[in-house]
Amino acid sequence: MLNVDPSNLYIVTYPEPVLRERASEIDPAGENVQTIVDRMIDLMRDAEGIGLAAPQVGLPWRLFVAHVPQHEDLTPEDEPTTCTAVPKAFINPVIVRMDGPPEPYEEGCLSLPEIRGDVLRPPVVHIKAFGPDGLPFEMTCGGLLARCLLHEYDHLDGVLIIDKFTQISRMKNRSAVRRLEREAGVR
Repeated sequence: MLNVDPSNLYIVTYPEPVLRERASEIDPAGENVQTIVDRMIDLMRDAEGIGLAAPQVGLPWRLFVAHVPQHEDLTPEDEPTTCTAVPKAFINPVIVRMDGPPEPYEEGCLSLPEIRGDVLRPPVVHIKAFGPDGLPFEMTCGGLLARCLLHEYDHLDGVLIIDKFTQISRMKNRSAVRRLEREAGVR
């Protein structure tokens, strides 16, 4: 595992190459993992996001954090789970199963500023992962939480929402994507 100073982490933007890499598994209870998880949660909150994957902070690790806060319509006791009481880390996650026909919903991404579009995703996901305590857990999630987990999981495989946009959303965002590429010096 890389020796990383969490204070140096920041959210990288497209077309940063790490966003297109397949991330590697890590030791869930490894040195620095909890500190990095804490830093990622801080960055996610500061950016007003509901999820953040390690590649989005420049780390090619199979790790993401998510927090879909509860409110009067959502409680962590819902079945399937639709929100989290506190931010949660998913280390070396595996999608066990997805249920239901894919549904469109507008998504954004902290690594693709000002770009939003419809992505088709199934409404329920069964996931297993490890926490930073090194212990395994499983969850069945629905609604926005399921969408968030699938979005962050895609980041671990180098997949971005622009790859999954509906055709109309892809066309609407074409110039914004090209602008990000130009700003980064990509031709």
